[in-house]
Amino acid sequence: MIRRTLTAHLCAVARATRNTPEMARPSSSLAHFREEFAKAKHIAIITGAGVSAESGVPTFRGAGGYWRTWQAQDLATPGAFSRDPSLVWEFYHYRREVMSSKEPNPAHLAIAECEARLGQQGRSVVVITQNIDELHRRAGSKHVLEIHGSLFKTRCMSCGEVKENYKSPVCPALKGKGAPDPNAKEARIPVEDLPRCDRQGCHGLLRPHVVWFGETLDADILTSVEQELERCDLCLVVGTSSIVYPAAMFAPQVAARGVCVAEFNMESTPATQRFMYHFEGPCGRTLPPALARHQSEVI
Repeated sequence: MIRRTLTAHLCAVARATRNTPEMARPSSSLAHFREEFAKAKHIAIITGAGVSAESGVPTFRGAGGYWRTWQAQDLATPGAFSRDPSLVWEFYHYRREVMSSKEPNPAHLAIAECEARLGQQGRSVVVITQNIDELHRRAGSKHVLEIHGSLFKTRCMSCGEVKENYKSPVCPALKGKGAPDPNAKEARIPVEDLPRCDRQGCHGLLRPHVVWFGETLDADILTSVEQELERCDLCLVVGTSSIVYPAAMFAPQVAARGVCVAEFNMESTPATQRFMYHFEGPCGRTLPPALARHQSEVI
């Protein structure tokens, strides 16, 4: 019921924003944005793949966005996992292992520092991220809503238990597997040797706890997102293409009720004209000065 209600609400917002007259060209004045920032009590920051890309995390999108000969949408589906769980686990094992060499970049760190600092002033910052790499948490962010799940959580296909899982490798049979080379030989690991549930009496097959293509977002997460978007008095959209739904509707939903929205991205997006501010360039360069301590802050 919750999911149907949220879906209906988001669709209504999408229709409303489509019918809204085009706004004036967004401003790129950092000084004016900083005035909005100084007044805000509840800031929502929506982040996408562009933030992770600046840490060198493969996004598997666009030209060259392949793992071996597959794109993410070929493997990140329930059907792919049902047909070939070994291949899908190789893909996700590679993605988990590659994160050991990646670190939060200045954009992640600026967001985390801003949350900690404003929290001491009775103000709040929430991160609503489409990324599954946990770099926001590693940077120090505490209030993070991961709408697409996490690389470092697993879910049992039998009992449904969700658990954090930072094992490297995630199971012995995957050690040394998952190389992205197009000529790499498939491991073809027997299903009984793939990651298994350690809950007593279960031993079911584990899958990555991420939202795959064709799956719906978690209703509880969506409810939390809706509450934060209704509450925020400033919204930042950082490193996202604004084409992946339903996340693409989040910021326009905020803008539609007259709240200031600022976009930080390498280029304009389909939603740019609906926002009050647009700052073009690497997020690691544009975001830190936008979130730095304002002269009006007393702590």
